Amino acid sequence: MSRVIFLLITLITLGACQSTPLKPDIEKKPNPLFATIHTDEAVREFRAAWVATVANINWPQERGLPVEDQKRQAIKILDQLQKNNFNVVIFQVRPQADALYQSGTEPWSYYLTGEQGKAPDPFYDPLQFWIEQAHKRGLKLHAWFNPYRVHHPVGGVVSEQSMSKQMPDDVVQLKNGMHWFIPTNQSVINYSIATLMDLVKHYDIDGLHYDDYFYPYPSYNEGEDFPDHSQYLAYQKQGGKLSKGDWRRDAVNQFTQTLYEEVKKLKPHVQVGISPFGIYRPKQPASIRGLDQYEKLYADAKLWLNEGWLDYFTPQLYWSINQYSQSYPVLLAWWQSQNSKQRHLWPGINALVANDETGVDEVVNQIMINRGMLSESPGAVFWNVKSLEYFDFAQVLAKGVFQHQALLPKSSWLPSRDVEVPEVSFEKYKDTTKLSWQNKASAQVFKTLIYLKYGDDWQYEIFPYQVRTTLVENSKNGHPLSGIRVLSVDRDETLSKPVIIEL
Repeated sequence: MSRVIFLLITLITLGACQSTPLKPDIEKKPNPLFATIHTDEAVREFRAAWVATVANINWPQERGLPVEDQKRQAIKILDQLQKNNFNVVIFQVRPQADALYQSGTEPWSYYLTGEQGKAPDPFYDPLQFWIEQAHKRGLKLHAWFNPYRVHHPVGGVVSEQSMSKQMPDDVVQLKNGMHWFIPTNQSVINYSIATLMDLVKHYDIDGLHYDDYFYPYPSYNEGEDFPDHSQYLAYQKQGGKLSKGDWRRDAVNQFTQTLYEEVKKLKPHVQVGISPFGIYRPKQPASIRGLDQYEKLYADAKLWLNEGWLDYFTPQLYWSINQYSQSYPVLLAWWQSQNSKQRHLWPGINALVANDETGVDEVVNQIMINRGMLSESPGAVFWNVKSLEYFDFAQVLAKGVFQHQALLPKSSWLPSRDVEVPEVSFEKYKDTTKLSWQNKASAQVFKTLIYLKYGDDWQYEIFPYQVRTTLVENSKNGHPLSGIRVLSVDRDETLSKPVIIEL
């Protein structure tokens, strides 16, 4: 780790309070989790990690595990995220046109039970379980899907329930064994959007997220063109004038725009995030070299950002800061220059490199660059959640760059509403004060934010909605507790007016 970053983390850590589990109220011991700040304003930053289910990368660690083992693994991941002060989990729910939830259109996932179409036994709904457990920890859950991948080479046999068999005229096979929807088929666009809207309708998700698998990477078909020549000839015979590349991009654009509009009609608070390949085109900006996603993946990601067909944009910037031809800050600055609608720009970073001091240094520096360049709305998404198993890295996060809990940045373009002020009571003891709160409109409230003032410093903690009480110290470092503020936080991370208690 560089000396500069080490000193920075050390200095920050000096002001941090020790993170230990909340003690029961009956012990009359104060809550130690409150973090010291020098203003009465909580940190806002998007902190997320991908949880991949395809090929059992992160969860479940093996297909066909007993249900209780699946649940234990899920809780372990969510506990790690909460402990390290993350606020979002991006959970892959549709890896190959199959589902880790009770879908009305697609079979149960092979990666869950080892047999596509087979439900968990004893039955439970994994997505519902993840949502409930995430929300109990104050974490938002974004459902991650792959729009066009129908079968993965390690996805078991192609079952009769597979969309390859159910929609044979809409699927092609690639040379590496993958099966892929034909994105230009209107039936594919309609089907995919209907499937995803069914997910949004029936589950209390906080976001919908999709990544870079639009058209397949060239290597998936051994460098040969995507096999949709007959469909393109039919398009031309019907009077179509677009080039093949523009025709393909137009279909992906239609899917992207329509999905965003439909989600916002149904549930405006559900955030839509897109995570494309990190390079738009070579030489944009001038020093950049690499895959041309516009020409090879037929993804006009710059257009989507320019048009605002998303709430947050997560380009996969998996390169290091000083990698000249794919420099992390150079690419981040270029994407920010394209952010004309001022949507959230929260890059994906390769946190898996943080398994040694050099890697920890790299990721910490990238987080700091984000905070400097994206100061109005900082954030990052970690590829992937396994990085939190690296002990030294987790320590640096919890005691350094993520030592404070964080609310999510505000989304000014989404509709907002007034948030109900909580009802607060307190009981003052000799050394501690017990705070209790409740909300009449409890369905509206997602978290509670509490500030404490000692001397000139403020401290705060963010509580999940189920927590309704905490115990705090009446004095700290020689300064008496002189003020308390309690605010409700709704699903959009909007704050209520504070209940102010003067002591």
